[in-house]
Amino acid sequence: MTLLFEPLKIRGITLPNRIVIPPMCQYSATDGFAGAWHMVQYGRFAVGGAGAVILEATAVSPEGRITHGDIGIWSDEHAASLAPIAAFLRSQGCVPAIQLGHAGRKASMQRPWNGNGPLNESDFARGDTPWAIVAPSAIPQGEGHLMPAALDDAGLARLREAFAEAARRADAAGFDIVEVHGAHGYLLHSFLSPLTNHRNDGYGGTAEGRMRFPLEVAQAVRAAFPAHKPVFYRLSVVDGADGGRPEEESVAFAAALKAAGIDVLDCSSGGITGSSTAARVRRSYGFQVPFAERIRRETGMATMAVGLIVDAHQAEAVLAEGKADLVAIGREALENPNWPLHALAALTGTRHDQRRWPTQHGWWLDVRDSALEQLGPYRG
Repeated sequence: MTLLFEPLKIRGITLPNRIVIPPMCQYSATDGFAGAWHMVQYGRFAVGGAGAVILEATAVSPEGRITHGDIGIWSDEHAASLAPIAAFLRSQGCVPAIQLGHAGRKASMQRPWNGNGPLNESDFARGDTPWAIVAPSAIPQGEGHLMPAALDDAGLARLREAFAEAARRADAAGFDIVEVHGAHGYLLHSFLSPLTNHRNDGYGGTAEGRMRFPLEVAQAVRAAFPAHKPVFYRLSVVDGADGGRPEEESVAFAAALKAAGIDVLDCSSGGITGSSTAARVRRSYGFQVPFAERIRRETGMATMAVGLIVDAHQAEAVLAEGKADLVAIGREALENPNWPLHALAALTGTRHDQRRWPTQHGWWLDVRDSALEQLGPYRG
């Protein structure tokens, strides 16, 4: 068997393979509640053979939503809308996971396909009105964007508890992994970066000060989530902007997260200014894998690699060469939800293996294959 399809045990949870569907926002919720779209969106990845599926950035408080379409977990009722999704993922042999986040100064925005900028009159006409936002410092995302309020001590305490309570709700809803969203310019990332954190108290200034609140949140989530279940952390390893923090700070932060009991670092980049894809990193196949490799090598922390991993043999090589412990397959899985099953066929030569494919699909596909073998190739 290939490394890609070897099980991986993290604490008391075993992933059946090393393929993880990472969080990809759908902006399709109503008042923070998940619906039929989310069940179909995530369920198809489980049917397609992923080892774990991480639900999109899920707001720990109402003001922490990126858009009006974000899902939330700030109440028991919101968690209840997520529970059927977790149950279905598990029924397919997939580990259900969820990302917990707060958008910070990048909250109260348009859905990407409606402009991806500040809410305006056309959004107001749809009922999408703005709300007050918060950040480490009163620095807006850009011209025309809302001015965030700088968080005071009471606000920091409130959000620490919001993340912890979200982790407790995620467990009650049936999720076996939570991931803390600390990347792409959202709240926790904006504490780390000197570009967005101009505080002069214990939560700013030095690298250690800027790391303090994200680390406290990670510790709070770890304490709130059951000890036998893993906690991941998604980190922008580089800011991707002039004046941003050096990569060495991320290595030090990863070491601190590991000491705090965080199990896996999900290694991304960019987003501190502009969109989450605006990192000044040259895009190529596997362009963010070196971040996962360095963190893993220098801290001994398990990592997940992400970023234009598109091919089964490429994914296998990432693992075989010791660059990461897991691979995240995002937009490729949107294009082909059966990517894991096709990767298995590519690496092992098996087709529609009944041990991997859902019986409801594999049986019919075997019948189809038998017919095609008799007919030979289609020639038009």
